[in-house]
Amino acid sequence: MKDGLSRSTLTTLGAGLCLALPPLVSAAPVVEDLSQGSGNFYQRAEVREESSGSLVLFNQVQENQDEIKRLRGQIEELRYQLEQQNKMAQERYLQLEKRIESNSGSAGGTAGQGDSQQEGNQAGASASSEPGTSNDARSAYQAAFSKVQAREFPAAISAFEAFVADYPDSGLTANGHYWLGELYSAQTELDKASAAFERVIQDFPQSSKMPDALYKLGLLRARQGKPDESRALLERVGEEFPDSSAAGLASDFLNRSAE
Repeated sequence: MKDGLSRSTLTTLGAGLCLALPPLVSAAPVVEDLSQGSGNFYQRAEVREESSGSLVLFNQVQENQDEIKRLRGQIEELRYQLEQQNKMAQERYLQLEKRIESNSGSAGGTAGQGDSQQEGNQAGASASSEPGTSNDARSAYQAAFSKVQAREFPAAISAFEAFVADYPDSGLTANGHYWLGELYSAQTELDKASAAFERVIQDFPQSSKMPDALYKLGLLRARQGKPDESRALLERVGEEFPDSSAAGLASDFLNRSAE
């Protein structure tokens, strides 16, 4: 009897304890496997990292483009200022050259406008008396110079270009190159004018046109914004040809440009 009660009591107490106490072993936690599948953690992290890097790169590119636009604007502004300065310098030198040649012409000078008038009066005589010049070369030179006198400048350029090409070693070839320099200068083709005057200086140093070519090239260098080269050429006229009319014009130009 006692044994039966004891077993019954123990059974009842054990069931009560089981109901009252929390379970000692809980269910196993659910762990998500992030290493599998197309949208796992590592891929999402890489996508976020790539998106952040692309944004930084885009911002850098945008900043570089803005900087390039700003620099281009500054370059255009500086270019415009330089062009304006060169234009003002050219106008100043042209006005100075005209004043000098005007004074020289009234005083009997022979370079510039005075030179053109004198050669127009003496073209036939100088062409016929120039040694080492064939009759055909003299005729071609006189025909070309007649275009200058008629103020047919494009035709004169073509005629003198043909003359120096057909007669590269005649006694009048240096004169032909000199007048090409004058004509191109009048047409504001300064590079071609410079090349023509340089041809006289380099290939025909004994020519009577040498001092005038130095003087005119010096003026061109001033118009081109090269004052140091201009001064060197103009000073050379006075040093090498002190008795020439071009030397007086060069000295006058240097003195007035320094004012």
